[in-house]
Amino acid sequence: MSTPQLVVHRDKELMAQAAAARLITKIVDAQASRGHASVVLTGGRNGNGVLAALAAAPARDAIDWGHIDLWWGDERFLPEGDPDRNVTQAREALLDSVPVDPERVHAMPAAEGPYGADADAAAAGYAEELARAAGPENHSSVPAFDVLMLGVGPDTHVASLFPGHPAVRETERAVVGVHGAPKPPPTRVTLTLPAIRSAREVWLLAAGEDKARAVAIGLSGAGEVQAPVAGAYGRARTLWLLDAAAASQLPRSLYPPASP
Repeated sequence: MSTPQLVVHRDKELMAQAAAARLITKIVDAQASRGHASVVLTGGRNGNGVLAALAAAPARDAIDWGHIDLWWGDERFLPEGDPDRNVTQAREALLDSVPVDPERVHAMPAAEGPYGADADAAAAGYAEELARAAGPENHSSVPAFDVLMLGVGPDTHVASLFPGHPAVRETERAVVGVHGAPKPPPTRVTLTLPAIRSAREVWLLAAGEDKARAVAIGLSGAGEVQAPVAGAYGRARTLWLLDAAAASQLPRSLYPPASP
């Protein structure tokens, strides 16, 4: 378990731009080292904000888009192309404007797709795809992602792991179906905490005053069942990327002055 590191920016726009710059650097470094990179994307306003900032960054062309595997931390179990699906939003924000290899864009299954209306079967199928991508050096049923990004929900949820829900208690499977989620739509597919913690780096994104309480709880030593964000950490690094509003309930001793 890595010790959390905090970076606080003045506002959500600067946070998104800085996170995009960090992500470009991390991907380029991984590709220089191993020839490829592996990143887990997140949806929501902050995740999509980072993707939009990346799309607008001239340095995006430093990335070899043909040698990056893109995964998702969770997905709304809706039909292909639904505007509420994370992958649909990611395509609009970034993926349609860069030369990604379609074979390396690992979208979670859609409802009415190969698994019909069975979210649990869709989750098992995605787990199998992850397992095929994991090399023997990973010692895991999922790849060792270079960066796994997660948005922080106001209720402390990450991915589709909600406080007190069965999925947050999962200790064996890498991917599970979620039923009766407190946030619409009720049916989803999500990575579990064990899969999240396989990542080299986990980045937690939060901007806005509505996220301040969740950030404070997540950094207070809370239990992961009641505060799933507290259980999200990387093997080498756990990085909280915040704006000043989201950090407003934290002691100032935890972080330096807001970055420009």
